[in-house]
Amino acid sequence: MRFGLFRFFCFATFPLLVAAAISAQQLPPIEPAQPLPGTRAGDVAEIATLHVTANEVLVPALVEKSSGGVIYGLKQKDFILEDNGVPQKIRVQEEMDTAPVALVVAVEQSGVSVLEFDKLAKLGPLLDLFLADHRSQAALVGFDAKPHLIHDFTHTSEEINEALKHLEPGAGGAAILDTVSYAVDLLETQPKEYRRVLLLISEERDHGSKHIKPAQLIAKIGGSDVLVLSVSFSPVRAELGPDIKASGDDRAMNLFSTLAMIVPAFKKNVSKELAAMSGGEYHAFTGDKAFEARIVESAQHAHNRYLITFSPTDPTPGLHTIRVRTVEDYGARIVARANYWKEPSAVGPDAR
Repeated sequence: MRFGLFRFFCFATFPLLVAAAISAQQLPPIEPAQPLPGTRAGDVAEIATLHVTANEVLVPALVEKSSGGVIYGLKQKDFILEDNGVPQKIRVQEEMDTAPVALVVAVEQSGVSVLEFDKLAKLGPLLDLFLADHRSQAALVGFDAKPHLIHDFTHTSEEINEALKHLEPGAGGAAILDTVSYAVDLLETQPKEYRRVLLLISEERDHGSKHIKPAQLIAKIGGSDVLVLSVSFSPVRAELGPDIKASGDDRAMNLFSTLAMIVPAFKKNVSKELAAMSGGEYHAFTGDKAFEARIVESAQHAHNRYLITFSPTDPTPGLHTIRVRTVEDYGARIVARANYWKEPSAVGPDAR
């Protein structure tokens, strides 16, 4: 089992939050996509030359210059990773992420999203940037008050593109939390050696999720290796200003960011918080060209990440905060997962 997000919470209230999360109602089982031949449940995940076992945390990291270019050629000695403020022994795959991609595109179909259907109809060809490796594949999920599978995993973008051209307005609601949970389950059906990516195209706030609570989803994302790339539309932002880009760096560097702080943040901008926790990126757009540029950038960055792994020295179960930085200050923007979740069952000699 892979680990997820960060801890540090008031011990008096933490058990109550966890209990509330566990009691959340579950979504009906999805119809799982068929895994590629030759894969078996329980296999060790292999990403290029990097082996990720059940007691290692995978941290994809993007190191981007202020000019926008990616810094290449960094090695293990060039990175420092801290788990709850404590430096860890790490391994770094020096080549960029070359694994095939399993992509779920989740698009909102209700509310203001209807105004963006013309942009979504042009998304198909851009997905080829994610599917450059012939083994890569994508699935399409739509959602309003609940998620539903529009098209199962396919190796080409043509069928996804056709489905995007015929989106129908939803019945209302924007169940982002339920949809992300559904998408993570869908991605978990894919081979473990794949980079699992969720491209979430929606408004910023959740409306109507009933099957999963924020604390439960935080643990779920933190226990997975899913990279969330969020592209959000906002009529207010369209009127007030230019496109917004964020990576969650500020919170990743704040060791006092807790579950108690993140849960309320979900109510303000859940798409941004999900991206920050997973090590992905968040963009808000206002026009056609900006939308296309954000998708292109997200696809490029999905492949231009260093893969860092470490075995946590702190056995405390729950939420952990991760900070990744470089030994030398390049003035770069580092985008890496901010947190992970350590399961209680993974503690002790029997977990090794």
